Amino acid sequence: MKFVVVSAGLSVPSSTRLLGDRLAHATAERTSADVQVVELRDLAVEIAHNFTTGFPGTALGAALDAVASADGLIVVTPVFSASYSGLFKSFFDVLDPDALTGKPVLVAATGGSARHSLVLEHALRPLFSYLRAVVVPTGVYAASEDWGAEGLVERIDRAAGELAGLMNGLAAGRSGSVPVSLPTQPTQGGAELVRGGGFEVVPFEQQLAALRSE
Repeated sequence: MKFVVVSAGLSVPSSTRLLGDRLAHATAERTSADVQVVELRDLAVEIAHNFTTGFPGTALGAALDAVASADGLIVVTPVFSASYSGLFKSFFDVLDPDALTGKPVLVAATGGSARHSLVLEHALRPLFSYLRAVVVPTGVYAASEDWGAEGLVERIDRAAGELAGLMNGLAAGRSGSVPVSLPTQPTQGGAELVRGGGFEVVPFEQQLAALRSE
């Protein structure tokens, strides 16, 4: 497995990259996946050219392929004007619209004030829900005063555990090590009842067949 960290930090050093690294480390402790970091700062010119030409450059193309093929994502952006940065949004605008379908994504952000913490819910989570990704329940926001303060480490560990759990579960499903089947029992007329969660559901096709035979 592999997961990718997409960091939209602009400065060097960057608190956005630092948060991404901490989330990556916590996730790697819980899964055997390899880690790749995509620094959007280094791709800014190619992203702009992609909008005008319709084609990605070599480095941008490699980054887009890495994100599309990843088993999970950690995405981290600084807060600009109470939302994600334009560079962050532009990268996902040039990504194939279907690339994130069903992919686990951990959303995170950094800012100068705790007052921007809701950016996770009003901006980041809706964006990745629109892209049909599976956004983990816990997002991580780090304001300037959060570094070294109580609570940030716990949020990082909780979010990383949720992402690792989704990635491990999906990988197990693909390998066939976790078979999913619902027991059935015959009913009158050759129909079968599919049992799941305490309910008995007659498949719709069998209901139609029964109507046609009457």
